[in-house]
Amino acid sequence: MGDPAGVGPEICLRLLANADLARACVPVVFGDAGVLRRVAEKLGQPFNAPVIAKADWPQRARETRVPSVLDLQCVDAAAVTPGQVDARCGDAAFRYVIASIAAGLAGEVDAITTAPLNKEALHAAGHKYPGHTEIFAERMRAERSCMTFFSDELTCSLVTVHVGYHEVSAALTTRRILDVIELTAAAVRRQRGREPRLAVLGLNPHAGEHGLFGRGEEEHIIAPAVAAARANGLTITGPLSPDTAFLPARRRETDAFICMYHDQALIPLKALAFDSAVNTTLGLPVVRTSVDHGTAFDIAWQGKASAENLFAAVRLAAKLSRSL
Repeated sequence: MGDPAGVGPEICLRLLANADLARACVPVVFGDAGVLRRVAEKLGQPFNAPVIAKADWPQRARETRVPSVLDLQCVDAAAVTPGQVDARCGDAAFRYVIASIAAGLAGEVDAITTAPLNKEALHAAGHKYPGHTEIFAERMRAERSCMTFFSDELTCSLVTVHVGYHEVSAALTTRRILDVIELTAAAVRRQRGREPRLAVLGLNPHAGEHGLFGRGEEEHIIAPAVAAARANGLTITGPLSPDTAFLPARRRETDAFICMYHDQALIPLKALAFDSAVNTTLGLPVVRTSVDHGTAFDIAWQGKASAENLFAAVRLAAKLSRSL
């Protein structure tokens, strides 16, 4: 359900009411029924989904097989102030995630889609993670993982994620880049049913201009990963100059881009596919997707938030889980 004070509850209400998605899968919202009721009343939205108590999970979900809510009772609905950073909400959002991970590892759900949490609230609650991705990787004990964004316009994987720019160069290794390439290739192959065409971006302006810019990251770290991937049979090019990598002609001939840092991928993604891009964590034993937006505290509980990105994330989760 995400942070209770954000837009997560209202978009989850729309998910529960989406008859088209209910024909493709059976969504179960891990969250607080009290918060959902309060938001539904405020917005005049229906909330008719069955509520499952923790003691009845997962048996009742298997019996009903309709969109429902697992009521984890992590936060007092009356205490939630929409649009406000609150440690209690950060803790609740964390506990929803942990419960979903446990359900995934136990085989009680086929895939997990996360609504947005607020990193400041998460940290205020004492959970010092940069975001969802790191929680999933740690709790699911993934040997290697990466964040990938799928959309019809553009698909990108990230080598580094939530680190400052001054930390990116030191975090790059040939092994890490090759891991991301291989994880991305496997995911695109599974999603599209054919061998992928991949492109790897450089770190520096003009991909380093043959050593003129940067510290030789392209020559000594990135290019060897590309060469190793090519030797393993992948169709791959790079390192490419980042400022021209996303031109329309290149996008048409590329299934996925391997990006060195967060904004190298997220700026073009949000410019081209803000409502349709879906965040996934590759390398996990359970499919995990996520919305590609934040808690939007400025419009929380106002009925203004679009649920289309959540719908897209759920559709992709269902598709990927069926292909495993």
